[in-house]
Amino acid sequence: MPTVPSLFGEAAFDAETTLIIAAAFDEAWLRLQDSKSPLAKPDRAASTRNLLARWIIGRAKRGDVDAETLADDAVRAITSVQVIKI
Repeated sequence: MPTVPSLFGEAAFDAETTLIIAAAFDEAWLRLQDSKSPLAKPDRAASTRNLLARWIIGRAKRGDVDAETLADDAVRAITSVQVIKI
């Protein structure tokens, strides 16, 4: 059976940090949904949620563990990327 690659990679977080990461992810996703962002539309939701998770986990690996800051920065980071349609 193929394995699913972990978003956490080689990182390990204690229970408190894991709760902070989950809270930041949930808050960031809720903000995107509430703002009616095209990134939260059903056809883009899975990839957007993956980007949010990777971004938040990456920051947590570097020691950033404030849920509000993680959510703020994650939303700002993924909404600032401009995609050019050809």
